[in-house]
Amino acid sequence: MTQPLSGLAALVTGGAGGIGQATVAALAALGAAVTFTARSAESLAAARAALPGATGVLCDIADRVRLAEVLAPGFDILVNNAAVIAPIGRITDLDPAAFAHSIDINVTAQFDAIRLALPAMLARGRGTIVNISSGAAHRPQEGWAAYCTGKAGLAMLTKAVHLEYGAQGIRVFGLAPGVVDTGMQGQIRASGINPVSQLKRSDLAPADQPARAIAWLCTDGADPLAGQELDIRTPSLREAAGLPPLA
Repeated sequence: MTQPLSGLAALVTGGAGGIGQATVAALAALGAAVTFTARSAESLAAARAALPGATGVLCDIADRVRLAEVLAPGFDILVNNAAVIAPIGRITDLDPAAFAHSIDINVTAQFDAIRLALPAMLARGRGTIVNISSGAAHRPQEGWAAYCTGKAGLAMLTKAVHLEYGAQGIRVFGLAPGVVDTGMQGQIRASGINPVSQLKRSDLAPADQPARAIAWLCTDGADPLAGQELDIRTPSLREAAGLPPLA
């Protein structure tokens, strides 16, 4: 039986761990040929060992020249997953350069990846972009001024892509993955600055759940949801993606 993503090429940024690594596996399970990026040689080697069927490449999305090289072959699917939580702190304690770097990674680099991916997608008349959003895009959290601002910008970018290219076969989604057991959550717990940091690790969702939702969004079944900001806690989305209902 043909798999739903058979014959499609996917790129997952920040695919060496957490949600990214789980997404690489989920996309591959549906038949996609998956390439992923990693920021360090160490994380790349570990991810390659865990994902033998995928192609891992060294790329920090802050390096726009390298990002353009990675995207040059053209992809049918782009998952904009790479992001940073830092700097964490109240506004008067933040360094403007650190704030600007956060916006560069969480918004501008995502824009650049989309800009670079679109020509090949438009030439084929179809493509899928999944931006990893957050509840922080719509609800501020103390100490997360940079992260919340960046995710809010990314949410608007999702809508802009849909407006400009949806009629040309480009399906774009924003997915808030919930509170997931990742390395980023470890940084959040260490900060102790807001209620999210007080969550116990046992309360966090496994990374495979948002990964399965992301992979499902890349299939034709998600067509009616194109252009939307989605939340993994939505019962209808969970059911469609084959996830268990929340307790």
